Amino acid sequence: MTKQDLVAGAATAAGVTKKDAQTVLDTMLEMITKTLKKGDTVTVTGFGTFRVSKRKARTGVNPRNPSEKIKIPAMKVPAFKAGKTLKDAVR
Repeated sequence: MTKQDLVAGAATAAGVTKKDAQTVLDTMLEMITKTLKKGDTVTVTGFGTFRVSKRKARTGVNPRNPSEKIKIPAMKVPAFKAGKTLKDAVR
């Protein structure tokens, strides 16, 4: 499913225009992104939790030259943990 499929489905289910559904979806994604940038978590009850995870610096291997070692810096990455309701629905 693509973003456009999601917008079309939401517009049909809510009885609104695709433009309105697109605006709501874009705003939600923007708010989640801004919250994660600040380092906070976003919890949608029954769906899951978006959070920022920290990865430690580590040594890796250059895929073009396997004998060459490279340093991978520490970084923050987005993570998602599914909620119980979502897990049960998928199972």
